[in-house]
Amino acid sequence: MQRLPEQFFEHQTLELAEKLLGKIFVRRISDTVELKGRIVETEAYCGEFDEACHAWRGKTARNSMMFNKPGMLYVYFTYGNHYMLNIVSEPENIPGAVLIRAMEPVEGEAFMQKQRGTMVATALLSGPGKLTKAFAINGDCNGKDLFSSEFFLENAPEIPQNAIATGSRIGITKSRELQWRKYILNNPHVSKARGS
Repeated sequence: MQRLPEQFFEHQTLELAEKLLGKIFVRRISDTVELKGRIVETEAYCGEFDEACHAWRGKTARNSMMFNKPGMLYVYFTYGNHYMLNIVSEPENIPGAVLIRAMEPVEGEAFMQKQRGTMVATALLSGPGKLTKAFAINGDCNGKDLFSSEFFLENAPEIPQNAIATGSRIGITKSRELQWRKYILNNPHVSKARGS
């Protein structure tokens, strides 16, 4: 399947959050282990005017990756036990990223099941902390990009507009009025707090 080129990630953050739906996230752990997940839920975080965004108060050591070029991975630790996977989305020096909130397993389920300690397909990747654990993504992945042999996205047919839902982002207390969560309607792998 065709890899997505660097130009794909140059869409504005809100547009990229939607265009990522249906695309295949790939991580090659080794020559014999390749993991694939279909992106089914995303959340946009747009720069210094979005109070829920890490870059709202400006650039820091923690959020500096958000100011990098589109297609970079911004991985951070939260709630004391979860890593979160984000794709940087704005031109360099302009902070923005798309959180990958849920995926549907496509390949490498045995590895994912071992990582997650569950055999239930719809529970493997149905949340941002779940999918990073399933893909063995941690802080060492922060700053890597989607143009290598280890991480990349495969192209897939665009999701029809009438199959995409929009809602409030989950787990935040500020800028909750912004409808910046995108997900595939009726997909069983979307995180449980589906909203509207």
